[in-house]
Amino acid sequence: MTPKIDLWFSCGSTYTYLTMMRLDAVEAAEGVHFNLRPFQLRVLFKEMGRAPFLQEPQKSAYMWRDIERRAAAQGLSPTLPAPYPAPEVALANEVAYLGLRQGWGRPYLQASYRTWFEQGAMPGEPENLGPSLAAVGQDEATVLAELAKGEISNAMERDIDEARDLGLFGSPFSVVGRELFWGDDRLEEAARWAHAKSPR
Repeated sequence: MTPKIDLWFSCGSTYTYLTMMRLDAVEAAEGVHFNLRPFQLRVLFKEMGRAPFLQEPQKSAYMWRDIERRAAAQGLSPTLPAPYPAPEVALANEVAYLGLRQGWGRPYLQASYRTWFEQGAMPGEPENLGPSLAAVGQDEATVLAELAKGEISNAMERDIDEARDLGLFGSPFSVVGRELFWGDDRLEEAARWAHAKSPR
């Protein structure tokens, strides 16, 4: 039985770029499956009175250098610092949520992150949204019309309660049961934990 891990993330998270670019390889190497759970992290940030990195120049500089090092180790070539924060991240999260329901979410996320980190077009913005959807065979107008129905927004509001109950405060979070692993660099540790706890 392949262990399954919930991966909670926001499309506006910088470190999640690294995760999306290596997720397929980690699954193959570790023998696990990551169930992608986009959520509106900024709702929790607002509740906590947080605005990560924006008022912390030293931490921000470290973040970009850290991503640069890790990206180079993965053979990636982002243009850093990427524009940040992304003002349309709520929309980007809804698109990802819909895509995951319909089976095109993961390649959309990878295309969107490449566009953001390599071309400087932020998630949810027209310069990112249209090309990223087209790359996975989706029509932007059709996707936006589906989102306008409100079902995805309502579902994501319900998911916030689950995220709050779990104690999530960032992105990405790998969750095994109620065991939390925060960060791109914890994917493998979460996988090992999932194997240890999975039924034999």
